[in-house]
Amino acid sequence: MLSEEEKQELKAELVQLEDEITTLRQVLSAKERHLVEIKQKLGMNLMNELKQNFSKSWHDMQTTTAYKKTHETLSHAGQKATAAFSNVGTAISKKFGDMSYSIRHSISMPAMRNSPTFKSFEERVETTVTSLKTKVGGTNHSGGSFEEVLSSTAHASAQSSASGPRRAEEELQC
Repeated sequence: MLSEEEKQELKAELVQLEDEITTLRQVLSAKERHLVEIKQKLGMNLMNELKQNFSKSWHDMQTTTAYKKTHETLSHAGQKATAAFSNVGTAISKKFGDMSYSIRHSISMPAMRNSPTFKSFEERVETTVTSLKTKVGGTNHSGGSFEEVLSSTAHASAQSSASGPRRAEEELQC
């Protein structure tokens, strides 16, 4: 238990501490305002400080061993990925070239067109084309069979190569 006198002393000390805290807050606030004024006069603002802090942090991070190792590993992986994509692109281009050659020459080779593989491919293409026609434009089958489409493509190809490069250039410009 506290005596009445001790209570009064503690209350007085409490009031004094509260007054000191209030005074310190006012002094701190005045110093912070003064700091802002000085920074404004020097052309420093929050954005500049953030940029400087970010730049310093970025520089510090780039100088770490972990960053250097990660950067080196990712760079090496990127080079390998680029080479792999290049190889895949070359392989795909070669396959398309082979397919183009195969399709052009298969039209003049009845034995190949009558093979089970080609017939299976032809059936799948016809089914896909019919399905797409149904989904896109109804059930109009005016396009003909796959064989007719191949023949018309070969005929169009023969005509475009007979008309020469000038005709091909004109078609590209359109």
